[in-house]
Amino acid sequence: MAEYVSGLQLGDKIGNGHFGQVFKGIDPAHGDVAVKVLSREAHHDDAAWQKYKCGSLNEAQHLSKATHRNVVQVHHVVEGDGGNSIVICMEFCPGGSLQAKFDEGPMALPATRKVATEVLLGLGALHTRQMLHRDIKPANILLDAMGVAKLGDFGLVTDELILGYGSQAGYSDHIAYEVWHGNGTSPKTDIWALGMTLFRLLHGKVWYEEAPNAQLVVPAGGFVDTLKWLPHIPKAWRTVIRKMLNDNPAGRYQNAGQALTGIAALPIDPVWTTSVQSELVRWEQVKGQRRVQVEWERISQRKHRWRAWSEPLGAGRSRALGGSDGVVGQTQAMSELRAFFGA
Repeated sequence: MAEYVSGLQLGDKIGNGHFGQVFKGIDPAHGDVAVKVLSREAHHDDAAWQKYKCGSLNEAQHLSKATHRNVVQVHHVVEGDGGNSIVICMEFCPGGSLQAKFDEGPMALPATRKVATEVLLGLGALHTRQMLHRDIKPANILLDAMGVAKLGDFGLVTDELILGYGSQAGYSDHIAYEVWHGNGTSPKTDIWALGMTLFRLLHGKVWYEEAPNAQLVVPAGGFVDTLKWLPHIPKAWRTVIRKMLNDNPAGRYQNAGQALTGIAALPIDPVWTTSVQSELVRWEQVKGQRRVQVEWERISQRKHRWRAWSEPLGAGRSRALGGSDGVVGQTQAMSELRAFFGA
């Protein structure tokens, strides 16, 4: 473990993003920490690097003042040895990011509402300090040892580079409609990005990536009308997320507090464990002494079939609960499933 600066020691690399590498570290004052190292790139001439370095140091020092339970704490920021890097020492979150959760598949309603609530509390604290996040996505929501969600990697994106960064970092689908059309970021663009994040978490990677590329659809307008929802997602959830993703900033929640009010009223029952594969979607929940299961076969784009049944946790017989009348079209299958789930 090599010593770096000010007694800070770097260990194994735990992340590699557009804005530098992240290492596990040990800090004399804070113990286990995460350390982001922003290094000088080949395209940085002396003037460009000085401008970037000074701006990053000033911004990161500002971020260190953003103390909140739901914001990753920046402990200190220093210029690296030799002057060719910036070292940001921050709170270590052993639970990792929600990118892994998104990759695994759909999150359940209670977990998603908890994340939304905690992120909005942190976002409200940033906005109160006249700070924007500009990069809300699953990879930038971290979980501490208690499973509390915290916003990380805030303040590194600016209006000047947001479109270019979004394209390079594969995050363009989190850029709000008005930003594509030359207007700046605002608290309402952070709300938009959180709405996209919640949609992704509720559906998981496989389902999300089956849809048309959002970065091509969003700039054209009417993005919310193109969303395809898993049929167990309740109407109230769809309404709240659609509001967050409204093309018109005036039609969205205007601040984190308003969004929190909307999120707080959302139902979290029943709790379904959901898995999505290209040809099969499965749901499961335990209800009393029985396990309820639903399978949706996506045989082809036009051919679908589904069935629902329950099985006893002990001795007993399976019971049929519903299903399609043979092979049906996608629209009919979705409609029947939504009716079954009461969504």
